Amino acid sequence: MTADFRTLVSQETQTPPEEASGGDSENDFTIEPVAAEPVSSDQGQPVKFFVQQALAAHPRIHAARQRVAAATNVIPQARALPDPNFSNTFWPFHDQALQTAAGRIGNQMSLNQQIPFPEKLRAKADIASREVQIAQAEVEAIEREVTESVRLAYYEVWFNTRAIAILEETKTLVDDLTEVAEARYKSGGSQQDVLRAQLENDRLDDQLVNLRKQKAVAQADLAALLQQPVNLVPEASEELDAGGTPADVQSLISLAEQCNPSLRGLAWEIQRDREKQRLACLQQYPDFNVGVHWGLVSDDHNVISPVANGHDNLSFTFGTSLPIWREKINAGVREAGHRTASTSRRLDATRDEIYGKLRRLMAQADALIEQRDIYRERIVPRTEDTLKLAIADYRGERTDFFTLIETYRELLMFETQLARIEASLAGTVAQIDRTVGCPVSE
Repeated sequence: MTADFRTLVSQETQTPPEEASGGDSENDFTIEPVAAEPVSSDQGQPVKFFVQQALAAHPRIHAARQRVAAATNVIPQARALPDPNFSNTFWPFHDQALQTAAGRIGNQMSLNQQIPFPEKLRAKADIASREVQIAQAEVEAIEREVTESVRLAYYEVWFNTRAIAILEETKTLVDDLTEVAEARYKSGGSQQDVLRAQLENDRLDDQLVNLRKQKAVAQADLAALLQQPVNLVPEASEELDAGGTPADVQSLISLAEQCNPSLRGLAWEIQRDREKQRLACLQQYPDFNVGVHWGLVSDDHNVISPVANGHDNLSFTFGTSLPIWREKINAGVREAGHRTASTSRRLDATRDEIYGKLRRLMAQADALIEQRDIYRERIVPRTEDTLKLAIADYRGERTDFFTLIETYRELLMFETQLARIEASLAGTVAQIDRTVGCPVSE
């Protein structure tokens, strides 16, 4: 766009009206095209680079992974037996100690071990295993959230970089038009055209200040997600690299059933609640207790029995709990059942929410694709042709400077709007990826 327009504009400044008949071509004033500074790949990085950096360094992801590690260590605790109990009973006063036929008992030591009903330990281990899977689903959900945030921040950096480049190219064009207006003014034209061109240049400077501020804010957001020092400023590559957009909503819904971490996490919660319900039913079965007891018997002069022989006492015990309070057990079973039903309803609600969001995002993506094609193939090219004709007409004094400025403003607006549509489409694809739960645009 800009090179063609600058060529047309330079034709006006190369042959001013007052020198058209006798000017020397070697001394004609020529405006050299000045390209805006590109955002090249060596200055910026693709979005995948920043996503990988964020996934490796983001503290929320590390915290979630630590929760997975913590939940993993619950499993051996859940399947282990309770700690045994050891007790030692002794009588410090000889005349108050227990007396048996074998002699006086100085110490009684016992070791007891509680043994829960075997299925209870397995149920507790299964519950702990489900907690690990729930925590892992949370890690994946956070990873998808961070990935979406990085992509959205990156696309905002890209848009502002692209908009700045468009404005800088346009500013060069306005500088050229100012040269034309000044040449026309020197040959008897209106000074108002010169002032209007200068004012337009000032307006572009103001827009550049605003865009640079917006880019700095987007870069700060992206740097925060990457855990980068404040002196490192991430730059976007020239290519947007947004990936393709899926065309079938039903395939996205089917993929979300498999990939979405929220749905999988809720499915694991349902499995956990069912295990809790099974454990509640197992409370009707008794727990056991086994023990061994040893008594230290003395046959010294303090004993009462004439037949004392000092043989130590050894005994074993076996006990069981009595789960007789049925209302308590039944209430626990009902509680677990209600929790399972509640999680199932949450799963249905989350599934409906995801399906609705996917439909909305796909409708938005389809509309943005149509708009992008319209701007690329029709609006921008036709506005460029219109501006070319307006420049030629202004050079031939067949139109005024106001019409030329209005046409150039339209082209600037349309090119900026096209960049915004491309960034919005890329952001919509990023939201689709997060909603589905796995990349669908690669």
